[in-house]
Amino acid sequence: MSRRNHRVAVLVLEGAKPLDVGIPAQIFTTRQSMPYEVRVCGAHPGPVTGGDGLSYHVADGLEAFEWAETIFIPGYRHPDREDPPAVVVEALRAAHERGARLAAISTGAFALAATGLLDGRRATTHWHYSHALQARHPSIRVDENVLFVDEGNVLTSAGAASGIDLCLHLVRRDHGVALSNHVARRLVAAPYRSGGQAQYVPRALPDPLGELFAATRQWAIERLGEPLTLADLARNANVSPRTFSRRFVEDTGYTPMQWILRARIDLARELLERTDLGVEQVADRVGLGTGANLRLHFHRILGTSPTEYRHTFAEPAA
Repeated sequence: MSRRNHRVAVLVLEGAKPLDVGIPAQIFTTRQSMPYEVRVCGAHPGPVTGGDGLSYHVADGLEAFEWAETIFIPGYRHPDREDPPAVVVEALRAAHERGARLAAISTGAFALAATGLLDGRRATTHWHYSHALQARHPSIRVDENVLFVDEGNVLTSAGAASGIDLCLHLVRRDHGVALSNHVARRLVAAPYRSGGQAQYVPRALPDPLGELFAATRQWAIERLGEPLTLADLARNANVSPRTFSRRFVEDTGYTPMQWILRARIDLARELLERTDLGVEQVADRVGLGTGANLRLHFHRILGTSPTEYRHTFAEPAA
């Protein structure tokens, strides 16, 4: 993999939401530990009126798209009333045709939808606007129950905080789990929430199991090398296995054992990146028993082998 910095543009539209703009600008900011370079741009260079009483002054216009390999489209106010300027829509289409990756945060999905690039694809946005997005663009398969959707070179995420999950997902996709975890620690953010996790689950009362389940997930992560069963997890959470399983799926989008398997694969990824342990040793460390078992699940989840993954993402020797 080339170590040249990956070029990221963050588009600021009229009414842009400050947090949506700040998330990719901060996560991909150029610094020694990050193999990315960032430019913040608008339809034209100069001042842009933002949302929440803030304004922006962007140094670049849409020519930044010709430079960028990934373009973020942060959310903006009143996306259901009108499309962004035609010049922005055409520039996004042209960038996509050149091979750029387009990623929308929250209501930025409306600007991405205006290009037609989401037609026939699955996408998400903030739950408050999901029905409006579906009504405005009926050919899109809008999923209001997920944090983000990865359709390859076109990605969308839910409300602002899920933009962090989307960005961490892209860092993980580009450079592996070790760098993603490093960024998450810097942000004091959860290192991994799956795209399938529910963004909004309405409940009449606060769910008292939330903290218990968070504690149980942490308990499990610290014991991935040991045998773990649904009964073990439920016992730690002090609920019945049936209740634990049902609530766990609601909270994470995975069954408990699916989540455990993915946690084990993520730990295996980090060991492959950061150590010279053999595949059999890694399998034993993460609780998958044998190298054959690790290879099976690794390929099913990531589409590659542990050896190929290590070749791609292993840290260079000092």
